[in-house]
Amino acid sequence: MSVLIKPLVTEKVSALNEKGKYGFVVAKTANKVEIAKAVEKTYGVTVETVNTMRYNGKEKSRYTKTGVVSGRTPSFKKAIITVAEGEVIDFYSGI
Repeated sequence: MSVLIKPLVTEKVSALNEKGKYGFVVAKTANKVEIAKAVEKTYGVTVETVNTMRYNGKEKSRYTKTGVVSGRTPSFKKAIITVAEGEVIDFYSGI
């Protein structure tokens, strides 16, 4: 199972990129050491710190012609990675 699921590309995380911080959606069972090793191996940078957050899924419902459709968004774990000063992760190089 992969530790890194996908990078976060939102306005809030993009503002952090200028400070050397990058966001990733990671596996729920991954710990900080595993996340740091995966980022260093994948992107070839030195990781200084890892901060993790767990988000619970939310109940969502919408009204349609056939009635109320209700469901749940998935829960996920997010990691904010701080890389060493002067190093950069480029998400768009492979496009």
